[in-house]
Parts: sequence; C-alpha cells; structure tokens
Amino acid sequence: MRLNGKVAIVTGAGQGIGREIALCLAREGARIAVIDVTDKAFTVADEIKLLNGDSVAIKCDVTNWQEINNMVNDVVGKFGRIDVLVNNAGIRGPRSFITEIKEEEWDEVIAVNLKGPFLVTKAVLPVMIKQKKGKIINISSIAGMISGLFGALPYSASKAGLVGFTRSLAVEVGSYGINVNAICPGFIATEMSLGKVDKGGHTVDFDIFRNEVPLKREGKPEDIANLVAFLASDDANYITGQIIVCDGGWTLRLVGQHPVKFYNNR
Repeated sequence: MRLNGKVAIVTGAGQGIGREIALCLAREGARIAVIDVTDKAFTVADEIKLLNGDSVAIKCDVTNWQEINNMVNDVVGKFGRIDVLVNNAGIRGPRSFITEIKEEEWDEVIAVNLKGPFLVTKAVLPVMIKQKKGKIINISSIAGMISGLFGALPYSASKAGLVGFTRSLAVEVGSYGINVNAICPGFIATEMSLGKVDKGGHTVDFDIFRNEVPLKREGKPEDIANLVAFLASDDANYITGQIIVCDGGWTLRLVGQHPVKFYNNR
C-alpha cells in the first residue's frame, strides 16, 4: 500500500469524485479525514471503516475560516499529522449566459471553488511546513485550462484561478518539501455532472462530450482517484507545479477549434 500510515484530508468527499478519492486513498493505507458540508461525510467515513480503514468525518464549510481551523485542529488532534490535502470541494454554479448570471451566483462559485482551496491550504500549511513534507492536490477542470464551455463562465473562471494558484503555491512551498499539483478532469460521470437540467430549465446534451472523446466514454470517478493516489505517494516526489489533464483525450480534439457549445437550446 503506497500510502500506509499517511493522513489525508479530502474536501467535498461526501459524493462523486471526492468520495472515490477518499475510498481509494484509504485502500492505499491512508487514514482519511472525510470533509463535506453535508452529513454525507459520515456515510463515506463508515464505508472506509468497512474497508478496515481509519477515518474521521467532519462537517465543514470550506468558505468558513473558523470551521476550517476547527477541522484542521480536529484532524491533527486525532491523527497527529497531515500528509496529504486534496482540495476537491466544488460546485458547478449556474448554466447561464453572462447577462443572466446573478452577482451572488458568481460570488458563490468563486468562494467555494477558489477561495475554499486557498483557505483550507492556508490552514493546513503550517502543519506540513513543520513536518518538512506534504502533498497538496487541487481538483481543477479542463474548463479552467484550455477548453471553452458555453454557459460555464463562473465555473471556468474559478477553475482557471485554481490552476494559477497551484503553480504559484508550488514555487512558494517547494523549499519546505511540499509538492503541489492540480488535476484537470474532463467529463466525469458524477451526481453533479449528470444533472441535465438546471434551475433555469436549460438542458445539456452530454452526447456531445462522448462523441468528442477519443476513448468514446465519459470518465469515472476512479479515473481521477487513481491519479490522486499516485500524486499523493512517494512515487511522485519529484513532481510539483504540474497541471495534469485526465479527460480521455477530449482536449486534444479542441485545440485550435471553436469552443464547445454544449447547450442544445441556444
């Protein structure tokens, strides 16, 4: 087991990609702090215990500094250290044209997807700096890297910001033995991505995605989780500041092309 004895915090671990990351790291021997804003964190922690893993579930809003500090203190109090931080918590936000997006909707997406990783990382870093070692893995998106998605402006902007955050942070903390990398998933079949109709009644045709992917399938949460496990392990000790795409080759088809318009009612 590549992560035997290590302690990992996974935010947004109550479902989807975050849940699979937590389970995967537990199978690799890590002790897991399952962090989510909902009670689903406790369900995932119980799943880990059924795997004979060690876990703790903590409800935490990644936009709330006090809750984050309490969470980090609780993790250190239980496990004594923090070796891996996976900033996975995120929301999709409105699927709307820019003129239809409300200011509070923009603020909410930026707060969860970008401010959240900043705050959680800020709280965890003193522990990793003291240890002179740590792995930080940010879950961004191809939407924030090289692909254009019609109707995903706040989401794309927040995930692009996370790419810049990853690169700058890697430079700042590298001398402390801390590796910082980001993963940019493509279309991954999760509860969030498979919601086809938003509050405004807009629909999304995901067949466009599948047809554009050279591997001709959507990704699975375990595709991302396995990559996280590698980056969290000692096998990736000389990798930092990297933005790694895991999208079945979809972005290869987009380079030089018009940004994808995935609404079918515009």
